[in-house]
Amino acid sequence: VQLQASGGGLVQAGGSLRLSCAVSGGSFSTHNVAWFRQAPGKEREFVAAISWSGGRTYYADFVKGRFIISRDNAKNTVYLQMNSLKPEDTAVYYCAAAKGYSGVDERWYDYWGQGTLVTVSS
Repeated sequence: VQLQASGGGLVQAGGSLRLSCAVSGGSFSTHNVAWFRQAPGKEREFVAAISWSGGRTYYADFVKGRFIISRDNAKNTVYLQMNSLKPEDTAVYYCAAAKGYSGVDERWYDYWGQGTLVTVSS
């Protein structure tokens, strides 16, 4: 399974971006997918996850009400809509996939994308 994250860029505080994670080479519809992020000098942290069916979503407290994760199994793509962005959201965002797990522990995710940089200016 290969993951390709895209959609990052430079945005002003309060703005929006939509990240995409295109999945290929495997049974996308059977994998849960998550977004993680890593800010400069910090450890990677969980942002959001979505179940294989799209029926369940999970969010870190710091993005609840601002970010929305969704998936289109017909397009083998997961999205992260990021609204009301803050400078502290600046990070490299990674998507990851796992079968049977959709939690916050990155060690359980088997497949990772290369990351896309999001920079939020104040």
